[in-house]
Order: sequence, then C-alpha cells, then structure tokens
Amino acid sequence: MKNYRLSHLEELEAESIFVLRETFAQFDNPCILFSGGKDSIVVTQLAVKAFAPANIPFTLLHIDTGHNFEETLLFRDQLVEELGVKLIVGSVEASINSGKVAEEKGIYASRNRAQSVTLLEMIEKHQFDAAIGGARRDEEKARAKERFFSHRDDFGQWDPKNQRPELWNIFNGKKQMGEHFRVFPISNWTELDIWQYIQQENIALPSLYFTHEREIVRRGDQLLANSPFIQLRDDELVTKERVRFRTIGDLTITGAIESEAHSIEDIIKEVATAKDTERGNRADDQRSESSMEDRKREGYF
Repeated sequence: MKNYRLSHLEELEAESIFVLRETFAQFDNPCILFSGGKDSIVVTQLAVKAFAPANIPFTLLHIDTGHNFEETLLFRDQLVEELGVKLIVGSVEASINSGKVAEEKGIYASRNRAQSVTLLEMIEKHQFDAAIGGARRDEEKARAKERFFSHRDDFGQWDPKNQRPELWNIFNGKKQMGEHFRVFPISNWTELDIWQYIQQENIALPSLYFTHEREIVRRGDQLLANSPFIQLRDDELVTKERVRFRTIGDLTITGAIESEAHSIEDIIKEVATAKDTERGNRADDQRSESSMEDRKREGYF
C-alpha cells in the first residue's frame, strides 16, 4: 500500500482546521475578526471547510474605521450574503462621537489605533470569549510572539510574557471571568503560502489586490490612495498610477505598490521575489519600532 504524503499547503490547511475546530470545542461564543483582507478571507474559507456541510458556527466581526476602501465593504457584504453568516459591525466613528476615544489630528492622523477601543467594546457587548484573527507570525516581530491561543486579560490587554505553552498542539483555553482569547489559525503561514492557497482553492478577493489605476498621493516612500480622509501637505500632488495593495486596512495608512500583477499567478511571482516586507508600507507600523506591540498590548488585532 502506497503511503500518501501531505503537501506543504495540505499540512498548513489541516493545522488551521484543527485550530478552528478546537476553538469551537473550547469556547462558548467565538467570532472571526473579518477585515475584508486576504488573510481574514482565507480564515473564513478554512472555517467553511472545517465545518462543512454545516454553516460556519462563528459570527463575523468587522471593526469599521469609517475610512475603508469601498471595494472592501462591497466584497464583505457579498461574502456574508453568499455564506449566510451573521455579521456584526463595530463603528470607530461611533466610539469617537461618544467620546470614548479621541480622533487624531494633523497630516499623519489615522483611526487605526482607535480600533482597539471599538474592538474591546464589541467583544464585551456581545460576550465573545474568543476572537479568531488572520495574523501570521511572518508579518511583524510582535505577531511572531503570538501563540495559536493568545490570552487577553479582563482589560483586553496582551502580555507576551504571560502566554500558555502549546506543546504537541495542546491548547489551553481556560480563562477567568471577563478574559478572552485571540486565536490565530494561520500563524505558521507565510504571505506566499496564502497566495498559493488562494490560487489552489480559487478564492475570490477584492479587486484592490490586483493592478488597477488609482489616484495616489506620494508621501515619502509610501503611495497612499487619495481620499477625503487624507490631509495633503503643500508639496504633495495627486497623480494617477498603476498600483495594487499587498495588505488592506484603513485608507489613511495602507500603502500601495506599483505593479503590473493582473492575476494570482502574477502576484505569486511578485511576492516570491519581493525584497520588502508585506507590511513595510504600512504607516501605522512605522511610527516606532515597537508600534505594533504597543497597540497589541492595548487590545489591537
């Protein structure tokens, strides 16, 4: 009898499905943190596989900054309708208007950090005890410290020095009243793995990931999408460029790259030879060397 060996992507898929099923088994009310980006889309599609033929047993939770790409919101709503899942939207705008968080001012202002307040509000309001995210360890050094089951205290804060061991894929979801966990099923995937899996599974994505013509503001090394939410400096011009986005987030901090990648095959070739990191053009990560870790300690994704 011939032995069957799993491919690299099959091993990653099996691991992620195992984590998702463990989440369902150990927690009472988990949700998927859905941004409309490729990683949260892959996590959602893995959940489809994990629980087929039943529907996904998780609510999708989207934290809306009010500064989103229209393409992302359109894709989100189409996917929710297609899968027949429940969507909850937390509004950063509402958090600002209620005085729970102050909006940044000035040229470099964004609502990215304010998302943490809204996220923690929604977790408490809906009593989610696990929030499943699409973070990967290869993205950023702070995310490399995460476990699959990442504990948050009763203030929603993360302590990287106080995480549970995960030997032999044994996960400990035990928590006290008010605490919750973040769960990261695709922790061991790389950006290239994600794109190869998207190609293999024929997963639909927002058009932002593919080359398109767009009004762009050049700010230092960044190419930001022009929008009413960006305050231009006197020396900054708006030009039309052919670009695509490697990550999708708030309009004000998500940098594009010049590209002619019109297909997933093109993107895979581009990613395989890229010298810059995936989040290298994210303005929120460039504020300080520890900016991501600081935000995560406050409750960020």
